[in-house]
Parts: sequence; C-alpha cells; structure tokens
Amino acid sequence: MFLELIAVIFAGMAAAGVVMLLNRTLKGRLPRWMAPVAAGLAMIGVTIASEYGWYSRTVAALPEGLTVTETVENRSFYRPWTYAVPYIDRFAAVDTATMKSHADHPQIHLADIYFFGRWAAVTKLPVWLDCSAGRRALSSGTAEFSGGLPEGLNWIEPGAGDAILATVCGG
Repeated sequence: MFLELIAVIFAGMAAAGVVMLLNRTLKGRLPRWMAPVAAGLAMIGVTIASEYGWYSRTVAALPEGLTVTETVENRSFYRPWTYAVPYIDRFAAVDTATMKSHADHPQIHLADIYFFGRWAAVTKLPVWLDCSAGRRALSSGTAEFSGGLPEGLNWIEPGAGDAILATVCGG
C-alpha cells in the first residue's frame, strides 16, 4: 500500500513537471491551472490502473497448485467507471497441490481454501468436500484424516453450480 502511494505521488509530480516543461518551451502560453490538473489526472489514472491490475498481478504470483475458484467484482458509486467495467477486489483459491483424500473414501477430500482481498490479509480455511454427495463442510479444530471420517460436521449442499466443488471434484 505504501509503495502504491509513493507511485501515485510520483506520477502526479511527473505530470506536473511535464506540463511546466511544456509551458516553458511554449514561453508561458499555457494557463497556470494546467499543471495541477495534469497532476491530479495522472494520480487518478495511476490509482485506477493499480486497482484494475491488482487481480492479475496477484494471480500471476500464486504458487503452482493454487486454483482460483471464485471472484468478486466491485462496483462503487464514488467510482462511476466501475459500473461500466467492474474490477475484481476479492477472490477465493483452492490449494489442489496439498489436498488430501481418504483411503477408504476417495470421494472425500480435505482442502485448504485461501481468501484474497484487496487491502486485506490472506485467510486460510480448511474445508471437507464430499464429491459423491455434492456437499462441503467447514473443518472444526485441527483438520486431519484419522481412523475414519470426521464426525459432527455441519455439511451444506451448495448446489450444482458450486465453483469450489467443481474445481476439486472435476466438474
């Protein structure tokens, strides 16, 4: 966040400097308000580019085995351009590389789901997934396969279009 603030400030200073250099070249023919307006527009432009580029930069930096399952688009009234082109500010990813399966029940998986958000810390959540029944449950306590299946889980059936089950179960 700090580096983005520095980038925005430098973009504003650079745009104002270019306008002042252009004004000097034109021997003072540009209006005086042109430099601060150019600085403000450059700062807004860099901020917008940073917001729209966050998702692609973050996904490109994900380790192998982390598969994006769901994204959340953002629209805000104080950012009217987001109604035309919304940007992604949150997403969930399943760690398929470290996913575990039960030896006696190969359709039951234990996977970690990571939740990423713009300006938020990454959250990890272990989830039980039952591919045969199309259901999932949040893990309670330490999530491990012991002698049998865990008991007392609160299973939910999210429906056929659930992206997490589709990613883990292959469709």
